[in-house]
Amino acid sequence: MGLGSYWGEVIDVLREIIPVYDKVNSFISLGKDVEHRNRAIKGRVKKGDKILDAGSGFGNMSKTAAKIVDNDLKIILYDPLVPMLKNTDRLFDRKIDSACGVFEHVPFQDKEFDAVLSGYSLRDAISLKTAISEMHRVLKEDGKWVIVDLGKPDEPFFRFGVTFYLRMILPVIALIAGGRLGLKFGTLYGTYKLWPQNKKLESMLLEKFSRVEFEKDLMGGAIMVAAYK
Repeated sequence: MGLGSYWGEVIDVLREIIPVYDKVNSFISLGKDVEHRNRAIKGRVKKGDKILDAGSGFGNMSKTAAKIVDNDLKIILYDPLVPMLKNTDRLFDRKIDSACGVFEHVPFQDKEFDAVLSGYSLRDAISLKTAISEMHRVLKEDGKWVIVDLGKPDEPFFRFGVTFYLRMILPVIALIAGGRLGLKFGTLYGTYKLWPQNKKLESMLLEKFSRVEFEKDLMGGAIMVAAYK
């Protein structure tokens, strides 16, 4: 599972929507993106932790974590898009270490990080199985991976509701929030189609991690996950 050959198209779109990315993301998450990041991270990141923000974008997950622990973190931002990494000063008032790359080939040592954070990014992995293995590899023995993303409900009725929202309502909201660039967010539905249902994602994580806490919101269309090594 993963985007496979669709990844290149998604990355091209992400590069184009950088100017409106945060604004539109807030609108299409119905204003709950900040809440979901806080719910996922709180109590799972400690002062002094070394954090890898995988699929970081501008670093919203890291910024949230830093606020929770009074900025007492060692943060490395990791994203496939250099333009995203070059715009992190919109969130941070200090220089943050960063590296460019994909989930499937992480240029860090085994057992290097206390926590990995992934906000609205794991869904864009080329190979989900390989991405899970890599995040497991770079975590310390007692480390944890905190994920915030779209969810794909297991129940057909709720899955239909989320699908209807993504196909019919989201494009309108994205257009209002981001103008013509907002229309590019239509590719999000393509990534959702390739994304596993919630129970399947949980079972994939449990193939590598010892324990998974899986919280849902918005009919299961939003997930907050903590996978413990």
